[in-house]
Amino acid sequence: MSTLLLNLDFGEPPPKKALEGNAKHRNFVKKRRLLEQRGFLSKKNRPPSKAPKLHSEPPKKGETPRVGGTWKTPSFPKKKTAASSNGSGETLDKKTAVSWVTPAPSKKADSVTAKVDLLGEFQSALPKISSHPAQSQKKGLQKKSSKKNHPQKNAPQNSTQSHSENKCSRAFQKLPQKMVAIDCEMVGTGPKGHVSSLARCSIVNYDGDVLYDEYILPPCQIVDYRTRWSGIRKQHMVNATPFKIARGQILKILTGKIVVGHAIHNDFKALQYFHPKSLTRDTSHIPPLNRKADCPENATVSLKLLTKKLLNRDIQAGKSGHSSVEDAQATMELYKLVEVEWEEHLVQNPPKD
Repeated sequence: MSTLLLNLDFGEPPPKKALEGNAKHRNFVKKRRLLEQRGFLSKKNRPPSKAPKLHSEPPKKGETPRVGGTWKTPSFPKKKTAASSNGSGETLDKKTAVSWVTPAPSKKADSVTAKVDLLGEFQSALPKISSHPAQSQKKGLQKKSSKKNHPQKNAPQNSTQSHSENKCSRAFQKLPQKMVAIDCEMVGTGPKGHVSSLARCSIVNYDGDVLYDEYILPPCQIVDYRTRWSGIRKQHMVNATPFKIARGQILKILTGKIVVGHAIHNDFKALQYFHPKSLTRDTSHIPPLNRKADCPENATVSLKLLTKKLLNRDIQAGKSGHSSVEDAQATMELYKLVEVEWEEHLVQNPPKD
């Protein structure tokens, strides 16, 4: 028995399982944080759609859950820490709650994924709106506009009258640029000189400036020069322009313009041309002009008489014959006296071609 030796160690006892469990828990928390930073556990940590209260927070690195303001070490390792609804969750601060929602600091790529996860969490927590407010505003504006536009249907006829007057004023501004006056002189051709053929044509613009004035050689032989009225003599036909050439030149000037003339149908007949009635102004058939000259409205008054009464000027005087330039200028001046009144009448009662 004396040879029996006892190997006894009176040092510190071996560490308890609680301490070993604490080290395991630390390793678990490290791995968990690493997975959260890389975004593998973002879906598990996402709260439900109705933003509930946060009752607990996961422990940080090297820390244990907080109960009653003191930190305790667990006696055994836990995979998931969750406090009861009546326990430690009620004593958490706002700062700790925010630290649980926000991810731990990491690299730039991890921070971007964490921000995206936060946006998804807050969007899921927001209540769903059935109709967009912008659409409701648009509907309200449409209703208001329809109410405002409705009384326009019952607007008085004064607006239409003012609109027609504006059209007339705009038309008057464009008329001078597209208005010309014409007068032609004829000679007698055919059997006994009874056929009127064109021998001279003069065209003036709105201001009375001469645009065209030429002697024209008829295609048939001249039987009667009618010098007393036409002013045409034999010497005028020596260098006269042939009818076909002169007609083409004249039509280029008249096309698309308002043509003023006195008994203008005779001039068009000599030109073998038909001009639209909507663009024709015949001073021998304008009632306001006759009224100004104290003549019957429906009567055909001569150009010489109208010029004498309204312009106080003598034309077609003497035995030398008429001047087509003078007659065209007098016609344009007479039309200007009743231009506004007659154009308004034509707008309300357009002539049919």
